[in-house]
Amino acid sequence: MKSALRVVGLLVLALLALQLYFILRIAAMAVIAPESTTFERSQAWQIVAEKGRLPWRQQWVPYAQISDNLKRAVVASEDDGFSSHGGVDWDAIQKAWDKNAKAEQRAASRKPTAPQAAATAKPPKIVGGSTITQQLAKNLFFTGERTLLRKGQELVVTLLLEQFLSKQRILEIYLNHVEWGEGVFGAEAAAQHYFRKSASKLNAYEAARLAVMLPRPRYFEKLPNSAYVAGRASVIVGRMGDAQLP
Repeated sequence: MKSALRVVGLLVLALLALQLYFILRIAAMAVIAPESTTFERSQAWQIVAEKGRLPWRQQWVPYAQISDNLKRAVVASEDDGFSSHGGVDWDAIQKAWDKNAKAEQRAASRKPTAPQAAATAKPPKIVGGSTITQQLAKNLFFTGERTLLRKGQELVVTLLLEQFLSKQRILEIYLNHVEWGEGVFGAEAAAQHYFRKSASKLNAYEAARLAVMLPRPRYFEKLPNSAYVAGRASVIVGRMGDAQLP
């Protein structure tokens, strides 16, 4: 019994130490820009493993040097309640949960006519409800694993980000580290890579095209002029006027 209690005590101490680590790291981000994120480092290793080289574009630019067009486009596309919520949009999560449940029900109701059809049937598309703060939490400290424990820790980090950093700082860090293609991270690198201009010079349509890419950046990098990108970008441009910036 004593040994079991000792193990539990050590686990609790380890968990508390991990939370303290996150608190100190996040508090430091109020004044010190993170050089890289866990997600970026994991992508770097993957690229090197696959290609034996590391094509890499990234350059930190202050919030004021990022076009308001890009800020509005990203907020309108990814998280239109960013300026008002506390880090987690519970309504969006509920809607995503309901939509995923309906998708699973539709997939289960289909009856393949042959074993081969069953084997090749596509799983239902899973829709997320992540806010910009949740996406930043995931990119800063976590890899792509999807366990319940990791999701719980991600939620804690999200709340810590909202507690210690301003909304403007959260958006600044997010825009400087989010992925926009293979080895392309941050607004400045994306603007230079796709439009040969600085992030401060992006017009509304260019900004909207970059915002379209965020859910699947490496996929859309190969299809920059697709009809979907153009159409979705036009929709985002129409919504940018209502986007509230911190």
